[in-house]
Amino acid sequence: MSHRMSQPPVIRPSLAALLALLLCISGASRAADSPKAPDAPGTPSAAQAALAAARDAARAAIERGPVNIRLRDQAQLELPPGFGFIPQKESAALLSAMGNDAGPDLLGLIVPLGEARWFVVANYDPSGYVKDDDARHWDAEKLLQNLKDGTEAGNAARAKVGVPPLEVTRWIEPPAYTADSHRLIWSAEAQRKDGVAEDPTVNYNTYVLGREGFISMNLITSASAIDADKAAAHALLSAVSFNDGKRYADFNSSSDKVAAYGLAALVAGVAAKKIGLLALFAATIVKFAKVIAVAAAAAIAIVTRWLKGRGARAG
Repeated sequence: MSHRMSQPPVIRPSLAALLALLLCISGASRAADSPKAPDAPGTPSAAQAALAAARDAARAAIERGPVNIRLRDQAQLELPPGFGFIPQKESAALLSAMGNDAGPDLLGLIVPLGEARWFVVANYDPSGYVKDDDARHWDAEKLLQNLKDGTEAGNAARAKVGVPPLEVTRWIEPPAYTADSHRLIWSAEAQRKDGVAEDPTVNYNTYVLGREGFISMNLITSASAIDADKAAAHALLSAVSFNDGKRYADFNSSSDKVAAYGLAALVAGVAAKKIGLLALFAATIVKFAKVIAVAAAAAIAIVTRWLKGRGARAG
């Protein structure tokens, strides 16, 4: 029997272009003329027009902190100052225009309103109540080896769609679960085995467990910036609270659905599936994969040059 797990969308065709686009939307880098992300060579004008329309709709819809964001019927996000939230409809359209399938679990995108270069994909997975018993005795090194093994096993599938082989090298942050608040944080570094990506992209994964599922907020940035940028992920994680009746503590064992996997599966895979880490141009290779988008250092350099060239000014 298959069981679904929420995952951030696979970022394609270019993480650099998406980062630049989101920075434009947030107002972090706005010039007098209408800003655009770097155009991909050979992109049809219709695709460019769709992307521009999605960008403009996202900019118009963005909610700027401080503001309370309703996360379906499940939770609230007290969005702090300095953060912007792009609602589900506009976020999905934007990701679709960039060639990504947002999926039904998407809540929205969160972007910085300053000069930081990260974004957060927020999802709600109605998986059911995720038991956290295994967090008491999990072995971080064993979980890391599972990630490495699963990634290596997925390289054959990546090769079929032209994606370079990947390897997990280390924990950016080992899995840490806070039992009283039911929050989980973990992040691993994945990079191309050929060593081309000197500054790989990192997903910093955060979760809040509820009675009927969990909210994930995955911050996407570069390995060189993660030490500074993860503070934003912690601030957002602290700002999420489930509604009365939807909290983890409200679970009713006699009537409520229990997820088909435990807490460790949010780190190391789902049920009988091992985790797969996907690269920029991958389609959905492993059905239940947790995504870590990987970008070449040259792609990040494009964003840097483009932002400097546009000339930042207050939004």
